[in-house]
Amino acid sequence: MQPCQIDNAHGDCIRLLQITDTHLFADEQGSLLGINTLHSYHAVLDAISMASPTFDAIIATGDLSQDHSALSYRRFVEGIDRWEQPCFWLPGNHDFQPEMSAVLQSKKRMACSQVLLGSHWQMVLLDSQVAGVPHGELSQTQLNLLDTHLGDYPERHALVLLHHHPLEAGSTWLDQHQLANRDAFWQIMKRHPQAKVVVCGHIHQALDIRHQGVRVMAAPSTCIQFMPDSHDFALDNQNPGWRWLELYQNGKIETQVERVTGRYFRPDFDSSGY
Repeated sequence: MQPCQIDNAHGDCIRLLQITDTHLFADEQGSLLGINTLHSYHAVLDAISMASPTFDAIIATGDLSQDHSALSYRRFVEGIDRWEQPCFWLPGNHDFQPEMSAVLQSKKRMACSQVLLGSHWQMVLLDSQVAGVPHGELSQTQLNLLDTHLGDYPERHALVLLHHHPLEAGSTWLDQHQLANRDAFWQIMKRHPQAKVVVCGHIHQALDIRHQGVRVMAAPSTCIQFMPDSHDFALDNQNPGWRWLELYQNGKIETQVERVTGRYFRPDFDSSGY
């Protein structure tokens, strides 16, 4: 399969918008731990629109649906259809891939495992879903795909996307559900030093750390937020958010997390899990 291609439309960098963990329902009143996920999703999209941003593509890093329904995925699509830019997506542990693929796959919302970003970067998208369980794992096919795609363009800086975090985030309960075969993942990454950044979802919080010289980042969810550095399940009181990434020709990365302001999304802090 030929890689997808995104042209560099904004000077010397590629600008990406990360949206993750929307957990949408068919029912427009559907809520997750006290948060109406459709309302919080649109609050995020409205805040982005009000800022009048320029960007080249959206990256949606999984858990787009909570109830597996086709309508929940259509609600996601209806939200991002306000923009002309393409959306590249991958599944999370809550997603139902048959419905997800049927609704999302089109010329504008692309199911690609490899995307050439301008002339100096490539993006590799991985499927870390293990059906029926919250933790992630990369099949041998996915590991081979990562190794092959990174080897295809050794001259390009590389961004790798997956849903599950490939190292500890600092919360004991949440780190039980990270990428189970992370060692195999990092062995491949080590063979390809041009792979400079990994972006994931799943942890419902901002993360920006380094491992093996690679920058590992996650974004806030568009709905509930998990409390960082928590031993047991705990919700945070921060608002929904998103992340910007700017990828420069020389390999430099600039990024910023932003959150909804002007209204407060209060979760059910008595919840003991979901």
